[in-house]
Amino acid sequence: MFSEHYKLNVFDHKLEPYLTELYRLHRERAANIDWSYHEFIPWELGKSFVETPWTIEQRKLPPAIYTAVETSLLTEVNLPFFYHHLATTFKGSLKVLQDFVHTWVSEEDQHSSLLETYLIITRNADPHELHLLRKAVVEGGYAPDFDTAIETMVYTTVQELATMVFYNNVAKACNDCDRSLANLLRRIAKDESLHFAFYRDAVKGYLSVDHNFIYYIHKAMTDFAMPGVSMPRFKDRMEIIAKDASYGPVAYFNQVFEHLINFWAIDKLQPSRPEAEKAKTDLLIYYHKLKRISERLAAKGSY
Repeated sequence: MFSEHYKLNVFDHKLEPYLTELYRLHRERAANIDWSYHEFIPWELGKSFVETPWTIEQRKLPPAIYTAVETSLLTEVNLPFFYHHLATTFKGSLKVLQDFVHTWVSEEDQHSSLLETYLIITRNADPHELHLLRKAVVEGGYAPDFDTAIETMVYTTVQELATMVFYNNVAKACNDCDRSLANLLRRIAKDESLHFAFYRDAVKGYLSVDHNFIYYIHKAMTDFAMPGVSMPRFKDRMEIIAKDASYGPVAYFNQVFEHLINFWAIDKLQPSRPEAEKAKTDLLIYYHKLKRISERLAAKGSY
């Protein structure tokens, strides 16, 4: 394990101008696509659940698409816990990183509201059952198992890219059955793409200063799990989504994991510390293992 002094290099002021420019670009791009969730809700479909109680026949979405959107919603409600984790690991860090986290929260905040409201207004969701599910997930909480800012940035890079790919793939799968929902999912994906780009480029900046940061990249990428992993029936949900909603292990490897391995040029890094060199070797071994698994699954027609 690296010394505490080494960990503090993540707050190196030499990177401040670079990160400040990334943040400026993010705010500029986000301002150009700013939106409010009320724009994507078909309010004219709203009915009283007292006068017209919900029944399963009112659900028009295919089961796999509904499961995918509900799973997204139950993942997005973890925002308060994820913010707490970011605020804790970034404590005392460069101000620009703390500023970005606040901006990130403000942009993520309406995602769960949009998804929940859409499912209820369109009567695809049983409002009582969805309330209980959401409450159970929020009560369960969420705490990533990382204690350094660089690990958190790597984790968030993977998580935001995975979420962006997920939304775009599900949008493509539901384009014929619900075009409004597809547009809504693509809109959320645009937010995720900007968040992903900031964290991805921030990590690239750290690697340009010191290749030994691979030590932290290894842990975050090999221990990765989505924030919703503790929700009810998570494994069953992901199997359904992989089979019928276009997002599973193959999509994760091809569109997320491999992209980051290549973007950060992991194979070209030359760390000077033995533990960092071992981390690089182990991460590349893990990468090739996932690649073999992904290729076998793809050959069977899996996503």
